[in-house]
Amino acid sequence: MSTPIFTVADIRKTFLDFFASKGHTVVASSPLVPGNDPTLMFTNSGMVQFKDVFLGSDKRSYVRAASVQACLRAGGKHNDLENVGYTARHHTFFEMLGNWSFGDYFKRESLKWAWELLTEVYKLPKERLLATVYAEDDEAYDIWTKEIGLPPERVIRIGDNKGARYKSDNFWMMADTGPCGPCSEIFYDHGDHIPGGPPGSPEEDGDRFIEIWNNVFMQFNMDETGAVTPLPAPCVDTGMGLERLAAILQHVHSNYEIDLFDALIKAAGRETGCTDLGHKSLRVIADHIRATAFLVSDGVMPSNEGRGYVQRRIVRRAIRHGYKLGQKTPFFHKLVADLAQLMGDAYPQIRAQQQRITEVLKAEEERFYETLANGMEILDVALADGANTLPGDIAFKLHDTFGFPLDLTNDVCRERGVAVDEAGFAAAMEKQKAQARAAGKFKMDKALDYTGVGNAFTGYTHLQEATAKIVALYVDGVSVAEIKSGQSGVVVLDTTPFYAESGGQVGDQGHITSGSAQFAVADTLKIKADVFGHHGTLEQGTLNVGDHVAAQVDVALRAATVRNHSATHLMHKALREVLGGHVQQKGSLVNAERTRFDFAHNAPVTDAEIRQIEALVNAEILANAAAQARVMDIESAQKTGAMMLFGEKYGETVRVLDIGSSRELCGGTHVQRTGDIGLFKIVAESGVAAGVRRIEAVTGDNALAYLQALEDTVAQAASALRAPTAEVNSRIAQTLEQIKALEKEVAALKGKLASSQGDELVAQAVDVKGLKVLAAVLPGADAKTLRDTLDKLKDKLKTAAIVLAAVDGDKVQLAAGVTADSVGKVKAGELVNFVAQQVGGKGGGKPDMAMAGGTNAAQLPAALASVQAWVSERV
Repeated sequence: MSTPIFTVADIRKTFLDFFASKGHTVVASSPLVPGNDPTLMFTNSGMVQFKDVFLGSDKRSYVRAASVQACLRAGGKHNDLENVGYTARHHTFFEMLGNWSFGDYFKRESLKWAWELLTEVYKLPKERLLATVYAEDDEAYDIWTKEIGLPPERVIRIGDNKGARYKSDNFWMMADTGPCGPCSEIFYDHGDHIPGGPPGSPEEDGDRFIEIWNNVFMQFNMDETGAVTPLPAPCVDTGMGLERLAAILQHVHSNYEIDLFDALIKAAGRETGCTDLGHKSLRVIADHIRATAFLVSDGVMPSNEGRGYVQRRIVRRAIRHGYKLGQKTPFFHKLVADLAQLMGDAYPQIRAQQQRITEVLKAEEERFYETLANGMEILDVALADGANTLPGDIAFKLHDTFGFPLDLTNDVCRERGVAVDEAGFAAAMEKQKAQARAAGKFKMDKALDYTGVGNAFTGYTHLQEATAKIVALYVDGVSVAEIKSGQSGVVVLDTTPFYAESGGQVGDQGHITSGSAQFAVADTLKIKADVFGHHGTLEQGTLNVGDHVAAQVDVALRAATVRNHSATHLMHKALREVLGGHVQQKGSLVNAERTRFDFAHNAPVTDAEIRQIEALVNAEILANAAAQARVMDIESAQKTGAMMLFGEKYGETVRVLDIGSSRELCGGTHVQRTGDIGLFKIVAESGVAAGVRRIEAVTGDNALAYLQALEDTVAQAASALRAPTAEVNSRIAQTLEQIKALEKEVAALKGKLASSQGDELVAQAVDVKGLKVLAAVLPGADAKTLRDTLDKLKDKLKTAAIVLAAVDGDKVQLAAGVTADSVGKVKAGELVNFVAQQVGGKGGGKPDMAMAGGTNAAQLPAALASVQAWVSERV
């Protein structure tokens, strides 16, 4: 396409420059993952980062703002995924131009500036523009008609067209209650040659009149009854789709024809080999590379849950469309470089993370391509008989076994005119979830029938409870009145200092005593969320329901466990600092021995990175900062910036833990000061799943023991090498060099030995119909010696078939060789296989040289003796 007057880059810059000239602070695009907002899966509009300002819980240093916000609508309530590629304007990722007033200017300035920018700066023809207003918003109507001069017939009043008071296309609400107000939308008329009617008409869903800008006026507060009262400081929130505006300014009808998509579609065509640049699959790929790259840059890795699953769905949909175009090898990740070139100036993080984004997408592609062909074959077979509906169980099998998200299966079926039994899919999915829930993420005694009240947990501040009361006892899962000496069971107390396994931290151990009775607690598990069961064995005496007991936690085990747990929080913070903000916890196990932490990351953690992480954590330990735990409501916790795990369900109140520079929600037990951890050392790093790494670390006494064991190992090596500890590395290098030299010397001696043995073996060859046949053992030979000796014997015997063997215990190594003039009669591969089968093995190779092995050395003499007759039958 020819260079447009306004490129996408020009439109962005012009918009921000215009509003900067009107006193607005230009604000950077916020991440696609909303910060501490569990109500949203992704940022879906420009106002998301200002939500707290509108709600009154945050205040900025400015009262006017403008931004170009990266948005995503591919999951949850706002999901355009299945329409992408099939319409002119649907995207997963899009950019929203927006300007805001926080109690400063209002309708007049907002509408006049919008008109000025569109008509005087972007030069849109005035006669092509029309506006809508809420039917009762006379103020906005008068501004359009009397001040701006838009003809009354091109200002359309829209009433309550959604079935209730204030339920209108032109009345905006943040939620069921709270800030709300009328809005005024600006439309562009593509002309009467395009089907469709103006907004508010029965034909409004056509493509002739396209909304490009919405000006929302938050001037009311709505209460629970639906009544509205004026806000003391009305606000403005506007949003204009960059892609839609670009299509208009570049005189094209589809968003996929603008310069940005033109370049991405050409890149997609280049990588898939598709020359039809109008193909809808290229549109899908071009759209999806933006969404997936920005998601990776904001820390969302492909996975099977939450945001990561949405990411995986988008990536795999793009791959499937490439596969549909005939691309059978990974290609999608190669588009990241094109995207970085096109959008790197506006979004520097894409350029800065280009290599990492490429690696993440490539790994996901390689993973999916392994099963894509098999999955497509399942689909083809299922639809081969002309079925109108794909059964739900097959759709679930595609999802569960081959990684086909349901919308991808829907995509394929829609192209073939086939429906998908989504109810059957949902039933199969629910059955699997029920099985998973039954297995349980953490151990919980759900089988125990306990109907009493919850117990009080005192273990944050006390490790001993002197006046606890037994409220229930269980043996073999059955409620009992007493436990006798030697029996194992579960004790439930009305109050306990024992921590029950949760959040990755193991349950406490210790003792429960009453008089002469002593119950050894081996583990503490939850029966219900607020009821702890103490598992163990009664070592002596008898315990009865109603007894008053003393409960004592094992102090040393708890201390070791809390050191590891607190270190885990510091490590999580350090991992994000060293590896990047994409690091998110995927699982953990904390006990007295070590901490095991799983996290999202797409590459092994290098030795240098491990050193950095250790240094950061140990610096926090040396600072000896006091730990602080606060219980507060979830909203207040969000405002503190505490780390929250996406997908976790939190109650109305949560526990916010500050330890060092880390702030997370955590119900576990911890040290009082960071210095109590003592020492932190990472002892293992590995991969446990796609995009998930695992680090194991030790602290305190365990860290000391680990380092002392390493010291012992080094000392033993030094003693064996007869060198000072400081010289171990150089002595090892020297020894390895000596070994290499000796190995070369041994190889040379073996060669000489083989040569001399070969000379002796020549005399043992037997003439069989003009062919020299030799079958012999070569003591002490390895595979190379066997091959070298064969070559020398063939040179000396000229016309020959030879089998040589070496024996090591019960194992047999065989080599067969046939001279070039005899391979037409005898094949070395067949010969060596004949011998190998007799010694419990098999082998093969080329006609002139073949190798084999066996495991029955006792049969070797007879096997070699049979070679002469075998050859005689073939010559």
